[in-house]
Amino acid sequence: MTDPAVLLEAQGLSLQYGARHAVHDVNLQLRQGEVLGLLGPNGAGKSTTLKMFAGLLAPTTGSVTIRGVGRADAPTTAKRHLGYLPELPPIYPELTIVEYLRFCAQLHGIPGAHRKQAIDDAMTACELHDCARRLIGNLSKGFQQRCGIAQAIIHRPAVVILDEPTVGLDPIQIMAIRKLIRNLASQHSVILSSHILPEIQAVCDRVVIMHRGRIVHREHLDSASRPAFATLRVGFTGHAPPEKLAVIDGVSEVDVLGTHQFRLHVAAGQDPRPAVVRAAVLGGWGLIELHAERRTLEDTFVALTAGDSIAPSTSAESTRT
Repeated sequence: MTDPAVLLEAQGLSLQYGARHAVHDVNLQLRQGEVLGLLGPNGAGKSTTLKMFAGLLAPTTGSVTIRGVGRADAPTTAKRHLGYLPELPPIYPELTIVEYLRFCAQLHGIPGAHRKQAIDDAMTACELHDCARRLIGNLSKGFQQRCGIAQAIIHRPAVVILDEPTVGLDPIQIMAIRKLIRNLASQHSVILSSHILPEIQAVCDRVVIMHRGRIVHREHLDSASRPAFATLRVGFTGHAPPEKLAVIDGVSEVDVLGTHQFRLHVAAGQDPRPAVVRAAVLGGWGLIELHAERRTLEDTFVALTAGDSIAPSTSAESTRT
């Protein structure tokens, strides 16, 4: 049975151009009220993935389901549940905001009796009322981006997809768009792509990192769900055998840093600090340093996308630490 809280689901999604995979075996879910960030360097496959979600590209293999409706089985029905803003907003500079949104409402098939309210609601959500009669071509890039978001939500879709929504904006405009995206989550579930780490951290509940067309990492961004630390740095006055450190419960690997100094890699969900203290006392090692080293999302992002050899995560909902 389909989980009603899952509004968008991709399974085994791949797109191949000849022998090259632009996107390979993408599996993810977007849940109700969630802001999901698709993070990756330029060329990672983010925009291609979003275009497959939106129905602009047909996947080579795999499926996309939006609110229980298969994108391939009933594309028109699925599209009603989705709003999409590409990296270049589909705006008409010769129209006013009201004229543009009226045109978008007609394209989405909003009945005439409900069209005015839909336009008003979209302008309210995007704070466009003060410039409603101005030509879009005379607006700042930040307000043009707001117009693009307004067209994506005018038909009240369950899922809103935003591709690089703050690219080219100044810092003040970026802050305003980030606030707008967070506010959208009260009425819609949002997927946004970005290659900018602070962008994802500022607005998202969960992040998926892509590299070379694959998902290589998944992580919740709330502090309660994130691992407390990834490694322990320990130091002793006496000799502590590395092989004895390696068998302590919760320790997955030991790095020798120097004389009597080590970095202990912590197994997921474990806290080996009490066991390290006990082992040091029993062994007479003279513990003088025990420091938890936290691995930031930035550390993870750099580690996964900077090298040439990347191992994709195998579990659809795994968290790599």
